[in-house]
Amino acid sequence: MRGTRYGPGVLTRFASVSDPIPVAGGGLLSRRALLKGAMVMGAGAALPATAADEHLGAAMAWQKTPGRPPTGYGNPSRFESAVTRTTYHRYGAIALGNGGSFTPLERLRGTITPNGLHFERHHQGVPDIDPAKHRLVVHGLVRRPLRFSIDALGRYPMTSTTAFIECAGNSFPNTNDKPPQVTCGEIHGLVSCSEWTGVPLAMLLEEAGVRADAKWIVAEGADAVSMHRSIPIEKVRDDALVALYQNGERLRPEQGYPVRLLLPGWEGNMSVKWLHRLELVTAPVQARDETSHYTDALPDGRALQFTFEMGVKSVITQPSPGWMLQGPGYYDISGLAWSGAGHVARVDVSADGGRTWAPAELMETAQPFAFTRFRLPWRWDGGPVRLMSRAMDEREQIQPTRAEWMQRYGAKQRYHYHAIQTWQVDDMGEVSNAY
Repeated sequence: MRGTRYGPGVLTRFASVSDPIPVAGGGLLSRRALLKGAMVMGAGAALPATAADEHLGAAMAWQKTPGRPPTGYGNPSRFESAVTRTTYHRYGAIALGNGGSFTPLERLRGTITPNGLHFERHHQGVPDIDPAKHRLVVHGLVRRPLRFSIDALGRYPMTSTTAFIECAGNSFPNTNDKPPQVTCGEIHGLVSCSEWTGVPLAMLLEEAGVRADAKWIVAEGADAVSMHRSIPIEKVRDDALVALYQNGERLRPEQGYPVRLLLPGWEGNMSVKWLHRLELVTAPVQARDETSHYTDALPDGRALQFTFEMGVKSVITQPSPGWMLQGPGYYDISGLAWSGAGHVARVDVSADGGRTWAPAELMETAQPFAFTRFRLPWRWDGGPVRLMSRAMDEREQIQPTRAEWMQRYGAKQRYHYHAIQTWQVDDMGEVSNAY
């Protein structure tokens, strides 16, 4: 797969001032190398002393005429039109509403996913809901059943939390016999991270008065398939959020407008969108999406139910398939890590197929279920290499190899894939997926 060459702002190439100390095989360098001035950026073109004056005297066309006026809602530059989600339809033309779209992880930096690029997964399409007519009902094993309009929910004290949402089927292409040669986002892009704002569900339950025999809660959406899941009451009382806002603006329709459930760290199917009903019950209701779907196939033919938490995971996003290195030299390896258990404690990177590892630098994050951005300087010698990342979370759970993950589950398992991703770089600088 021939792709775009790395350029400034996508993958930074460095020129050596002094020789940094290697920390693992394959050219990985100390993460303190840049801080100590061991390298400087070498992506700029050398200019003569008079270049600044020449640059100022050669005004570009857009410097000579006024730009467009302000608009009511901003959009990306027309030159960024290629930064889009990749859509898919699970059953093709016979069921266009069942499908989703992948976040282009390889084209993003930082840890927050823009609202327009947050992944989608729908089972019966996106409903067009009038918020003035939508209601959320809390009923079942409560002393005082309640019904809320969207305006009423907006009167409650709100809180914000930054958290990833990941489809349980994320990364399923890597369960195929042969490694798919598509972009990082088309493999791992059913995950995104946003700041969510809304009302703690525990507050609404306290007002309704939960009975002692209520052990589970059923969350149901107002889409055409009435998607619903059973949730243990402990999770609901811990950190469940009735979300109304995403990254500061009202939810997008594909993210559950006007109201959705958020269960930080748990499989995305349970963070029910277009939320309209919460029923307190004594036991799980064995819904379709917790029996025939979202279960984990085992080698002996049995299947696990209610494996809610998403595993510790990481992926190198730059470099990744679809890009090509510009030639031997210094580069900045960068990627994302996350865990359904909470904080990411460590990410190690290997440039020799897992023979040796070096700890990456982690960007600070205060939220336990947010993306963590990691990076590590790397000197590529121009030969074939295999790049890998391996995350560990605060419970000391470590991301497994693909062989370890495949041995644990049955041949038809497609959910909760969180194995180490390997990218192959050949001697031409082309990056591809490899097992």
